[in-house]
Amino acid sequence: MSDRLPPLTALRAFEAAARHMSFAKAAEELFVTPAALSYQIKSLEEHLGAPLFHRLNRAVSLTEAGTALAPGVQDGFQSLNVAWRTVQRLMDDATLMVTAGPGFTAKWLAPRFFEFARAHPEIDLRFSATLRNVDFARDEVDVAIRFGLEKDAAGLWTYPLAREWVIPVMTPELAKIHTTPQSLAHATLIHDDSINFLKPRADWSAWARMMGVALDTSHGPRFSGADHSIDAALAGAGVALGRRALVVKDIHEGRLVAPFKQAINLQARFRFLCQNGAKNRPHIAAFRHWILEEIEKTAYITEALTLTPIEDIPPS
Repeated sequence: MSDRLPPLTALRAFEAAARHMSFAKAAEELFVTPAALSYQIKSLEEHLGAPLFHRLNRAVSLTEAGTALAPGVQDGFQSLNVAWRTVQRLMDDATLMVTAGPGFTAKWLAPRFFEFARAHPEIDLRFSATLRNVDFARDEVDVAIRFGLEKDAAGLWTYPLAREWVIPVMTPELAKIHTTPQSLAHATLIHDDSINFLKPRADWSAWARMMGVALDTSHGPRFSGADHSIDAALAGAGVALGRRALVVKDIHEGRLVAPFKQAINLQARFRFLCQNGAKNRPHIAAFRHWILEEIEKTAYITEALTLTPIEDIPPS
């Protein structure tokens, strides 16, 4: 038995056959004949000095040696594939993969991305709307936009975006009816449960305590997605407690109104994340600069508000 590693072609044939438990299916995947694949596996067994498969009538199964070898070979080829795709993406400044939560994607990115596309026609922008943790290399992601409290992100470069607040928003028609905070006692309150993970909670109860008004916050439609609660407010179904990033464009363009200028300032905020060493890659830097420019366009809305930190609001 030689200490030298066998040829990669033989290991690739073994990995495919062990994964499919079929020489025929492995041969089809690798675009070779079953005879050629069988020859590669036979040469691997001769290199090792032991059989890797039990050949049955119409099936195969791994021997003890094959069972020991398969996981390491599979992990090795997976690592090679990830490394190869990573290198390819390092050479690709024409495609930008961005992942963000569904709410931010729907209410911030989607209505604005045509502006980025017009300014940077050389970059193909792609979105993945998800809240799950991503592996930048495995998932081929360039940029992630995530909302939450600041925390260490190992191996990632992070940049905090604009501070976040929540404030009652409604259609201009409803704003003519609900002219004071007290009048919201007769309004349908729309609840965004997507930020209930924040402690202390920035909900209707907290806003009412901050304002010193009595509101029955036990009723009203509840949404697990922030974008759905804003859509309900846009439809005139009631008054939503909207987050800055998700409502500023609608306020800026007059579809929603924030008649009361007292907002809850959140500890959490959206952050721009990319891999360490990647922030100055042309397409990533261009996207970051564009986001900051877009935020600045509606900064006047924040400047007109009185922001009360959530931790300064008396508990219920």
